[in-house]
Amino acid sequence: MKRSAKLERNTNETKIRARIDLDGKGRYKIKSPIGFFNHMLESFSKHGYFDLEFYGEGDLHVDQHHLVEDSGMVLGRIIHEALGDRKGIKRAGFFVFPMDDALAVVAVDIGGRPYLQYSVKFKRRFIGDFDTDLLEDFFYGFSITLQANLAVCMPYGRSDHHKMESIFKAFGKAMHMAVSFNQAIKDIPSTKGIISNDWNN
Repeated sequence: MKRSAKLERNTNETKIRARIDLDGKGRYKIKSPIGFFNHMLESFSKHGYFDLEFYGEGDLHVDQHHLVEDSGMVLGRIIHEALGDRKGIKRAGFFVFPMDDALAVVAVDIGGRPYLQYSVKFKRRFIGDFDTDLLEDFFYGFSITLQANLAVCMPYGRSDHHKMESIFKAFGKAMHMAVSFNQAIKDIPSTKGIISNDWNN
């Protein structure tokens, strides 16, 4: 069974096209006008072993907000679709990723109940050309469309670059764990017998 999905989302504010293969090798083609954001999506793909194609553009003359938040929504949605009925997946995943001076903790439960717990602080408003204030909005959009409980925490770190990069590496590895199959279990990983697959724009 091939677990892949693609989506094109066009609004007056953003145009985003994305495709993902959950059982890939960490190959990526990423293009948006925000260079450091591209680098973070590349890290997510590489460390999650997801094959990811992502092309995004938006009204940056207004702000980066629309493009970054919508990107999170699209990424969550294509993973949601690629998972299908979720039979046999581990459902939950976590990773603690050290990167020099920084330590990131990311945990996820793809259980049909969207919620974001976010505890990250940066010293600078921008890392490269990426507005750090929007990272929470990216993860919020992702959690809503994937319908997942997502926790993103940064216990410590000196370099803002290292802090954000360690977050995306932990994010990729936590997601890889959550979408991986538990070979001993073939049914829906929930006592309810179902994980909601509804999604509203």
